[in-house]
Amino acid sequence: MSPAASRGWEVRQRLLTAAAELIPERGWSAVSTRNLAERAGVNPSVVHYHFPSLPALLNEAVLGILRQVLGEVDTVLDNARTPAEAVEAVVSAAQRYTGDDPTSLLAIEAYLAAARGEPLRDEVGGMVAEFRHRFGRWLGEHGVPDPETTAGLVLATVDGLLLHRGMGAGMDTDPTAAVLRRLVG
Repeated sequence: MSPAASRGWEVRQRLLTAAAELIPERGWSAVSTRNLAERAGVNPSVVHYHFPSLPALLNEAVLGILRQVLGEVDTVLDNARTPAEAVEAVVSAAQRYTGDDPTSLLAIEAYLAAARGEPLRDEVGGMVAEFRHRFGRWLGEHGVPDPETTAGLVLATVDGLLLHRGMGAGMDTDPTAAVLRRLVG
C-alpha cells in the first residue's frame, strides 16, 4: 500500500471510529459532519472525500460494529455442545451489554435509523436474518424442532432484554435463560 493510500485508509478508519463513538453519545440525528470531523481530527471536507454522504458513513460504522457483535456470538456457538448450552452462552454473552453502554446504545440507534431508512434497514435486516438462519441451522443440527423460528424467538428475547435494560426495567437473565433452555430442551 502506498503512503497516500495508507493515510487515506487511516483517515477513513478514524472517521468510522468517531461515528461509532458519537452515535451512542449524541444520537443518530445529532451527529453532524462538523462534530464527526472534529472528533476524527480532520477537516470536514475530508468526510465527503471518503464517503458519499454522512448517512453512508454512519451506516458503515454501525454495520461494522454489529458484524463484530454477531461474530462474537458465532464464537459462542462454536463452543456450545448442546442447545441448552448455546442458549445459556448467548444470554451470558448479552449480559455484558447493559442497555446503556455504548454498544447497546449504538445498536438501539441503528435499529431506529434502520426503521426509517431503506438502505440501512436492508443491511441490518439482512444481518439479523442471516444470523437467525445460522443459529437456526445450528439448532436444527442439534435436534431442536422448528429451529429457525426457535432461533428467532431466542434472539428477539435477547434483543428485548437489552432494550428493557436501557429503559431501567431490566429483567434478571438467569430466569430468562432457564425459560429459553426449556424452549430448546
